[in-house]
Amino acid sequence: MLLTDHVPPVLPASLADRLTTRVPVASDVAIVAGLITERLRLHDPEALADEGAVRSRMVGLKSWSRRQVVVVPSDHDGSPTLAEPPIAWIALEDRASGRTNVQFAIAADAPERDALSASLLDWAVEVGGSFARHRGVESTMLTTDAHELDADRARLLERSGYEPVRSWLHMRRPAVPEEATDLQAPRPGTRVRRVHRHPSGLPVAQDVRSVHTMLEESFADHWGSYRESFAEFVQRIIESPEDADWDHWWIAEIERQGRWLPAGGLVSARMPATPSRGEGTYLEYLGVHRSARGHGIAKSLLRAAMADAAERGRTHVDLEVDADSPTGADGLYAAMGWETFERTRSWHAAAPSHPSRLLEPPTA
Repeated sequence: MLLTDHVPPVLPASLADRLTTRVPVASDVAIVAGLITERLRLHDPEALADEGAVRSRMVGLKSWSRRQVVVVPSDHDGSPTLAEPPIAWIALEDRASGRTNVQFAIAADAPERDALSASLLDWAVEVGGSFARHRGVESTMLTTDAHELDADRARLLERSGYEPVRSWLHMRRPAVPEEATDLQAPRPGTRVRRVHRHPSGLPVAQDVRSVHTMLEESFADHWGSYRESFAEFVQRIIESPEDADWDHWWIAEIERQGRWLPAGGLVSARMPATPSRGEGTYLEYLGVHRSARGHGIAKSLLRAAMADAAERGRTHVDLEVDADSPTGADGLYAAMGWETFERTRSWHAAAPSHPSRLLEPPTA
């Protein structure tokens, strides 16, 4: 039996006899990955949605922290069917207290595309409000992103009350073979190392906690910062164990009163090769504890990742940075050889908390 959401999206009346929604199943993954790829390739002909990552979000462990539906043709009795592929998908992730991530994809030839998009984004407000209620907060911030040149997505978001609030620079620098050995060492009194690991390959818990602390403290004074508990941080990691490249995790330390204390952390991962680019390294998170700023910690962590990429024969190192970062991180990256190759924007809308719909009396 196919499952439907307990409080599903209210589709446009003109589509109600043709389309319906249900929760995703495994056979939807490739189709939705194709819808995402279709959008990404509007601005990058080599872009490709990672089907494994999409699978994890839709039907794998990551689906547990999401509420989502696909839009499909309905059967003769109005029920969802597997006979036809999905034409749209939307997922809401309960990311942190006060923050809900929104992801959606709609086929370019979907019927009444604007109205269908509006109904799905209205449902996002409904779902976000339920997340806020469970979190015990008055509202949650719905956040999604779009390429800066994606006028179609911007139009759909604006129609549903979203506002562009931040720009992000996507930057790339080449991995230079000589950097495997000739990069500058950390300053005296500081050092950088990989996280310690057990013989099993799993990291030592103290180091995982240190990385989390460094990232949380680093971004505490940044725009749009939402506190993520250690349990939430760990849950995100174990949801995709195949993506956890523990030998790409770094800790910077500083010596104080004869003790080596955590000062910063960097989490990176392997990027698959494309037809025009070889394998790369992606810097997912870089944070320096506020009390350790001014000691070259960020540069030391970046050099460690650069040297590692060179040792592995990677061709490039990519990252994403807030264009208006209060620390001027984009200037640091530019000074170290990174160049911007595209820009995206964050779009936000608010979803107020609401009582549980499951407890509402039935309508006549």
